[in-house]
Amino acid sequence: MNERYYYVATAQFEAARRVEILPVGHPSRRLHGHSFLARTRAEITDGWAPFSGGEVMALKSALDSCVLPLDYSDLNAQLSTPTDENLARWVRNGLAIPGIHSVGVQSTQHQGADLDSNEHVHVWRRFRFEAAHQLPNVPSGHKCGRMHGHGFEVILHANQDLGQRDMGVDFDYLGEIWAPIQNELNYTCLNDIPGLQNPTSEILSSWLWNKVKPILAELSWVTVYETDTAGCHYDGQHYRIWKEQKFESALQLVCVPEGNPRRRLHGHSYLIRLHLTSPLDEVMGWTVDYGDVKELFKPVYRLLDHHLLNELPDIGNTDSASVVKWIRNHMKDQLPQLDRIDLYETPGCGVQLCWGEQGPALPC
Repeated sequence: MNERYYYVATAQFEAARRVEILPVGHPSRRLHGHSFLARTRAEITDGWAPFSGGEVMALKSALDSCVLPLDYSDLNAQLSTPTDENLARWVRNGLAIPGIHSVGVQSTQHQGADLDSNEHVHVWRRFRFEAAHQLPNVPSGHKCGRMHGHGFEVILHANQDLGQRDMGVDFDYLGEIWAPIQNELNYTCLNDIPGLQNPTSEILSSWLWNKVKPILAELSWVTVYETDTAGCHYDGQHYRIWKEQKFESALQLVCVPEGNPRRRLHGHSYLIRLHLTSPLDEVMGWTVDYGDVKELFKPVYRLLDHHLLNELPDIGNTDSASVVKWIRNHMKDQLPQLDRIDLYETPGCGVQLCWGEQGPALPC
């Protein structure tokens, strides 16, 4: 099993910009502002952080320091063309961190760009529609067999070799592609749409892939959020679902040097996200039932929620990397499809443990 630990952190900054490479008349050519979010993911080498267990905090501190010159600034004074892609490149070049896997910048909650060290850019935009559905093949009594509804969210992802270009696939172009699909899905019953007679998240994601891929060759993933805490990624071959929960825990980092506040007894509102990869069940139309994932995780959840993590059996250290490995060891037999666990100790900051063939899948 090839385990990879990725540490992740985010940092916010407020800034103004003009993006003058956009077509004449585009509103973003005018001076405007955003609440930007920068994020990075890195395979941090041993000894980089000031102490074992301090990697998340050190990564967060480094990212905060890097984006500080951008906060409350005119970005055009820093970069001639401050697109999300170029901002990600600027942040990546300013981070003295070993093992950087990707750096991303999102200018709104609904769109952003992630850039890796090979100049591949991953551009994404989020959309939402309101619809009803029911799953016709579930066992009698299953709640999803009843007609119900969701505010579905969809993310279209485009991946390409950016080279030294300022911008990849335009967010507006993604919006143009989505517009007719929005008209087809919004305020409907999905079961009435050809191809969606069994509208699970997985079936919907592949239906969307088949709609968009012929128009957008760069399409790399389609993400469907069925709820705020569960959804599916599809890349034309692989179905990857996730289910997330929160738990409230206390901990004490005994490996932290004397005088550091994190040595004191403290706590976090953790967010955990379980990722699973599995072939599609052709009858049920899903990989694994979200409800089954939650139920199988429940015994481990009960050990974590409203407890002192130092008292967990065989836990050792209680830093996020140690906790996520403890969870993996206690879930691998119950959920053999599990191939990645994300654990965030604060919003956007934590550890991702991956061991599947697909590598460190996209952030949700």
